[in-house]
Parts: sequence; structure tokens; C-alpha cells
Amino acid sequence: MKGIIKISTPGREVLVDITHRVAQVVSDSGIADGIVSVYVQGATAAVMIQENWDDSVQTDVVDFLRKIIPRGVWLHDRQDGNGDAHLKAGLVGPSETIPVIHGKLGLSTWQNIFLCEFDGPRAERTLVCTVLKDAG
Repeated sequence: MKGIIKISTPGREVLVDITHRVAQVVSDSGIADGIVSVYVQGATAAVMIQENWDDSVQTDVVDFLRKIIPRGVWLHDRQDGNGDAHLKAGLVGPSETIPVIHGKLGLSTWQNIFLCEFDGPRAERTLVCTVLKDAG
């Protein structure tokens, strides 16, 4: 079963919690046990599982990536000024796979799923969620 999530992003570099949206796709699928793959379309965004307790970890992720991949020093910046966004998205990666257990996301208490925007704000980002049933 496939579900599409469309979401806008509020800033250039931000982590947006999409857990509830993915959980809804899983619920709508009716699949009790299996996996869900969450994939963002686009070369300047990524998907990450990270702590959800407060915003400090998400802020730390953005700050860390800014430090190791600064803006304005890459060859691609000559094209459209977002070389750093491409590198950050490539480093984090476009997808995550989460177990589905008894119809729910198999995340721990402190885990949520985040869309990582590195070239926003964007009116629309598209995520593809594919829910697969356990063959057993």
C-alpha cells in the first residue's frame, strides 16, 4: 500500500515532525505487521529518525550540519546557491524504514520521524510512504 504525504516547510533548514502523518498512512493501510518505508522526493531534503523529547536535538542536528557543511563554498553554489543543501541531504539520506507492529509504528518512546528541509522554505515537499505486509 502506498500513501503520499504533502507538506510545506517553514524555513531554509528545519526538521519537521511527520510521525503522525506516517502513522496515519500505516493505519489507513490496514496492515498489522510489516514495514513502512518513508522516502522524500527531492535532492535537497532528507528523512531522519531522531529524539522527540524537545526541540534541542533537532536544533543541534541543523547546527551541526551547518558547521560541517557551510553555505556558499561549493562548486554547485555557482548554479543556484544551494550546494550545501545537496550535501546535507545526501549525508542524511532520503529515506527511513520503520517496523509496523500490531498496526502501529515500531518506534521507541523517544523516536519520531522528521522531514529534514535543507533548501526551504518550500510550499510543498512530497513524501512517499510504502507499507509492506510481513510475509510470515
